[in-house]
Amino acid sequence: MSFTKTLRPWLGATLMAALMAMPFAAAEQAKADDKVVVGALRFTSHSAGFIAYEKGYFKEEGLDVEFKFFQAAQPIAVATAAGDVDFGIAGVTGGFMSLADKGAVRLVAGVLHEKAGVDGMMILASNKAYDDGLTSVDQLEGHSIAMTQVGSTFHYMTARIADHQDWTIDDVKLVPLQKVGAMIAALKSGQVDAMIMVPHIAKALVESGDAKMLGWLYDYAEYQISGLFTSVKNIEENRDMVERFVRAYARGIADFNRVMLAENPDAGEQEEMIKIIHNYVYQDRPFEKAAPPILAGSMNLNEGGAMDVTDIEKQMTWFQEQGLVTKDLTMDELVDTSFVETY
Repeated sequence: MSFTKTLRPWLGATLMAALMAMPFAAAEQAKADDKVVVGALRFTSHSAGFIAYEKGYFKEEGLDVEFKFFQAAQPIAVATAAGDVDFGIAGVTGGFMSLADKGAVRLVAGVLHEKAGVDGMMILASNKAYDDGLTSVDQLEGHSIAMTQVGSTFHYMTARIADHQDWTIDDVKLVPLQKVGAMIAALKSGQVDAMIMVPHIAKALVESGDAKMLGWLYDYAEYQISGLFTSVKNIEENRDMVERFVRAYARGIADFNRVMLAENPDAGEQEEMIKIIHNYVYQDRPFEKAAPPILAGSMNLNEGGAMDVTDIEKQMTWFQEQGLVTKDLTMDELVDTSFVETY
């Protein structure tokens, strides 16, 4: 018997085993490369996700991530509830809470948190209003203030400022303009008197002479502005995927805080990170012009994706008192505390 004939039965068995194993290998690969769509804004405060993507943190967790960009926070919550995106990073809004009340979405991690001493949301006046006497936050009574939608974070921020004043939120005229771009245009043209805005936009408006700074939000509220959320279906049916996403996103947060908020940053490392963020924020500008506002927009992100549930409950109570969210909503329906540390 020849060597070839002797080897043939072994080759057949080996080939058969390999063929049988192929579907299982393919299945494992498919499981490892979960397709994930993330709803986000082109804000520096959303950079943790961009960093996690560009540095391969999502890929290391077996996630094939794609970003879908929006113009305001509440549409991201709607898209997440509908399954158009798997995760959303956006402000904790009344619209989001209403969807949570319906059992559609739930917060799983914290993202942006106001912190005294770290530049955050800026309170601005239009040049026209400033020239007419609106030169401080305590003079906002009777003035018009831009926001995206009723129930938005801008709406809630105004209420938190009012808590520290002699006037109430009913003493100002809130103007819903649907998109951040429309808010900016309205302030620059003097159609509204004031607005609250993220620093990478606000500082640029002040430096260009298109608006005047009145103050910082953290002087009135250190609160959990935004969070990471997903559908209740994902939590219940694909928990492992949610855990992997949160881990990767938390790594992006750690990198962002370490580099972008450092007192004495490594210049080369910071430039590299700004270049990553520039792929998503002010990407229509040359790097030299985009870098300063990106750096100026670096805000405090929750380490490890930790959630300030104490503040989130305070927000929920306010929205319920305003009649924007039903009083049936509970914290257990709004927040899943099993993915990250809470405080």
